[in-house]
Amino acid sequence: MRDLISGYLLESELRVSTADGGADMDRILRDHAIDLVLLDLRLGGEDGMQLARKLREDTDIPVIIVTARRDEADRVMGLEMAADDYVTKPFSNRELLARVRAVLRRYQGRRPGDQPARGTRRRAYRFAGWEFNTLSRRLTDPQGLQVPLSIGEFNLLLAFCEAPQRVLSRDQLLDLSRLHGDEIYDRSIDVQIFRLRRKISGDEESQKLIRTERGVGYMFAVPVEMLG
Repeated sequence: MRDLISGYLLESELRVSTADGGADMDRILRDHAIDLVLLDLRLGGEDGMQLARKLREDTDIPVIIVTARRDEADRVMGLEMAADDYVTKPFSNRELLARVRAVLRRYQGRRPGDQPARGTRRRAYRFAGWEFNTLSRRLTDPQGLQVPLSIGEFNLLLAFCEAPQRVLSRDQLLDLSRLHGDEIYDRSIDVQIFRLRRKISGDEESQKLIRTERGVGYMFAVPVEMLG
């Protein structure tokens, strides 16, 4: 069933990762930016409801529960405790796809400045085709290749992603980047930005991402999608 659903969603131009249990799910959530979880409550030895509760406590990722359970109490418990939607078997793939798209629209419709409900730091960001995962500390280019970051580059990019399309002075960038790590720069912010620019699409393209505001500082000049 997992393979059939994932195949249909892939054909519908969604990117899909599959997991056969809680440990596999945790690995995928750690390594990738996930927009929504389809969670089957019948996992053969694991408590699907407990996994749903953990997802809700630890992340802001929307959850659609998929189950054969038809009892109203189960549906109410799932909706109150964890789920953004609840689908009982049997169901059509078209219905499931419609529900997935509806939940994604609700979450993607949040204003860019909205903060996570539980006040946690953002898990991942997307900008100009790039994906920046703060948990796994991975930056992935538009072709899906990983770009290594030093501690300073990671902290600097995180500061930019948390304040996109705003002019930040050099002192602000130094302060903001220090908030996310213990490193004290032994070189200027200008050198750190030069190095970061070289890693994000080359010198010419990177100028469009990190723009110099002469006499003031720098601005991350592209929209940033903030994920839960």
